[in-house]
Amino acid sequence: MDAHVLDLAHEARRLRPEVAEIDPALRVAVQRTWRGRMVNEHGSAPVFEGLAQQLRQAGAREGDVAACAVMAAEERRHGVLCGAVVEAFGGEARAKVVAGPPLPEHADVDRLEAVTRNVLSVCCLSETVAVALISAERLEMPEGALRRLLTEILADEVGHARFGWRWLAEVGPSLDGAARDRLGAYLRVAFAALERHELSHLPAGTAFPPEAAALGLCDGRAARDLFYDTVREVIVPRLEAHGLGALAAWRSRGASGARSVKAA
Repeated sequence: MDAHVLDLAHEARRLRPEVAEIDPALRVAVQRTWRGRMVNEHGSAPVFEGLAQQLRQAGAREGDVAACAVMAAEERRHGVLCGAVVEAFGGEARAKVVAGPPLPEHADVDRLEAVTRNVLSVCCLSETVAVALISAERLEMPEGALRRLLTEILADEVGHARFGWRWLAEVGPSLDGAARDRLGAYLRVAFAALERHELSHLPAGTAFPPEAAALGLCDGRAARDLFYDTVREVIVPRLEAHGLGALAAWRSRGASGARSVKAA
């Protein structure tokens, strides 16, 4: 896929938070971390646009289609907000990026089941993990501009996760046993992709001094532990409550090979 430059500098500079001087030894890490978030958040927008299109094709309510369009706009704003932090600490809100793959079509099933697979992967899995990680990060931050910025992002991510769980609650009762079995099998693929994506962004060897948490620099090992706890203690039980074989899927995810459908 072709690479291009994501340039959010103009928008980001208008939203730069007020930040204090920091240890120069941490400056590069702060810029790199928030630039990575900028790319991931902004890159999530096409995913929600794809969901909106697939929901319309599946005959979903127009309100659900519109909600996904709003979520796409929120992800783009998150990208700008993260870029604003990069700019505040002396960096540039620019990065070379490669567009991710389009949402899978899942042509082997009908349109409702196909879009439900993607809603599960994007909202119930990826966005629920994002809520857990951002919530933990926010708790480590003192009151101030960065915490307010992260609070805004978190509020949107909560809404994105809730969309998925609400969709599953509404659509789930209409699924027959065969469809539930197929969704359970698909979860093996989705869990494998989720794990691969999250671990690639949470290096286990990353270690920063205690004061770095206030800047959004997390301990990679602790973040990985939180990821696994969120999957095992939140996501799997909730999916099981909806009649999906999530526990078996999680335990057998290593037999799957798939790419993530969401960059954040």
